[in-house]
Amino acid sequence: MMDKELAFFIAIYTDADVSLELADQLRARGYDAVSALEVGNYRLLDQEQLNYAISQRRAILTFNTKHFKPLFESFWHHGKEHYGIIMSDQIELGELLRRTLKLLNSISADEMKNNIKYLGEFAER
Repeated sequence: MMDKELAFFIAIYTDADVSLELADQLRARGYDAVSALEVGNYRLLDQEQLNYAISQRRAILTFNTKHFKPLFESFWHHGKEHYGIIMSDQIELGELLRRTLKLLNSISADEMKNNIKYLGEFAER
């Protein structure tokens, strides 16, 4: 039963281009978040970043749509599992945090698994 409770909320791994501050702000609000920068993964290639996120059972949050959308499609085509890819335009930290929190409060870890989401979907309208 404990595993299901832990799996409800998405665990986040932010790519090296995303500010370390986002992971800090998410943790301050009680979410499980870690940055590539704080674990020393800032030099990993995109595929290696995704593999690390998978090894940690985390969804990756990235600004790099150009490279991660094809990775998502490749995983989908080959039936490979991952814990989700969250993509965003490079926006200021406050708005990035608001959109990420809205996603975390709207989508479960199970819904995020093998899925792709764009944070633009979570902008205030």
